[in-house]
Amino acid sequence: MRICCIGAGYVGGPTMTVIARKCPDIRVDVVDINAERIAAWNSDSLPVFEPGLEEIVRLCRGKNLFFSTDVDAAIDAADIVFISVNTPTKTYGYGAGSASDLRFVESCARKIAEVSRSGKIVVEKSTLPVRTADVIRQILSSTGMEFQVLSNPEFLAEGTAVRDLESPDRVLIGGDEDTEEGRSAIDELAGIYARWVPEDRIIKTNLWSSELSKLTANAFLAQRISSINSISALCEATGADVEQVARAVGSDTRIGSKFLNSSVGYGGSCFQKDLLNLIYLCEHFNLPEVALYWRGVVEINAYQKRRFAEGVIDSLYRNICGKRLAIFGFAFKEDTNDTRESPAIDICRLFLNERAQLAVFDPKVSKKQILADLNVEEGDPRVEFCASPYEAAEKAHAIVLLTQWKEFKNLDYKKIKSAMATPAWIFDGRNCLDHRLLGELGFLLRGIGKGNLS
Repeated sequence: MRICCIGAGYVGGPTMTVIARKCPDIRVDVVDINAERIAAWNSDSLPVFEPGLEEIVRLCRGKNLFFSTDVDAAIDAADIVFISVNTPTKTYGYGAGSASDLRFVESCARKIAEVSRSGKIVVEKSTLPVRTADVIRQILSSTGMEFQVLSNPEFLAEGTAVRDLESPDRVLIGGDEDTEEGRSAIDELAGIYARWVPEDRIIKTNLWSSELSKLTANAFLAQRISSINSISALCEATGADVEQVARAVGSDTRIGSKFLNSSVGYGGSCFQKDLLNLIYLCEHFNLPEVALYWRGVVEINAYQKRRFAEGVIDSLYRNICGKRLAIFGFAFKEDTNDTRESPAIDICRLFLNERAQLAVFDPKVSKKQILADLNVEEGDPRVEFCASPYEAAEKAHAIVLLTQWKEFKNLDYKKIKSAMATPAWIFDGRNCLDHRLLGELGFLLRGIGKGNLS
């Protein structure tokens, strides 16, 4: 058997790597038109950082795992083709600001139809709006060959993607349950996962349930984050401690404790995009009350980022013009180099609008990526890139912690404080530091949902 995956990004690369590792008898080709990205996958410096990923790539690459720009040949030779390309929110035309931009998915379907000399199983791996499979099926049906379209959404958390792939909570496969050919295709894909995933974790549904389940799962997770973040504002106003509230609420087994950590807001490639897509679908199907409900989750996230940035400015005497702010972390979460929808982007842009001087340190995000996200040119005197958190904190008026990298917990904060301006502030946007210890060292502190701890 041969598998081809179109798209060598944060989903396609890790997913195909684990499949290659678990199924050494299957040849896996990961293809992309981005030659720079493919070159990185074939190098010692992978374009995606995930704990454990580099080791597996080295074990499989060149044996049964191959990265290439030869898209046509890989598609034609494959029995199963995964579509794992970007589906960003539209920025133009009909549905701009909420609908998914499906041009890359459509392009893949047309390419499969163009170069295939035999029918195949085509698998949606990208997160797609419900009924997208109809578009793919219509394009493929024009060939006169037998294609089966399946939905197999990913449920990876960046930073733990390899672990999530090796031991998933569930594998969801949707297809045409009403035909023998459809059921056979579902079983064939399920058989690949069944080599290492227990059978009771492989869920088989119809196409539309699978497509909608992915959007719904991300919406529910984002909702929990916005819910606790909305309570964090009330905690600061009343003197309650959001961590204590979350612990009390999360101990209820009906609610659970996961995703109840208050922060500067959610980020990443999925939550915002999928929520906006869900809102668009609700509006399209004339469900305005449902759309309004989910739009509130998006608005709370934007409010939380803005509220945090304004808290920094207010604490620094409502003036950060010319002041050096040490930015600890730029990725949207720890253990990834992904900055898509990172709260750090909007927060740092607000600081730049106030003419602050930013000293940025992130252990995995590249200088090139940060410049692009902030829309500033290299050499802009307002943004300095630092080799360590100690360098970033030198003469800084404040530390603004935006990513929960573990190394930030174990720094020598006594040394850091001696190098900072006076008074020295820490704004802990992830509530991950020891506030008691920092207070004893003489820092002025603000956390999320804790108010001014100075």
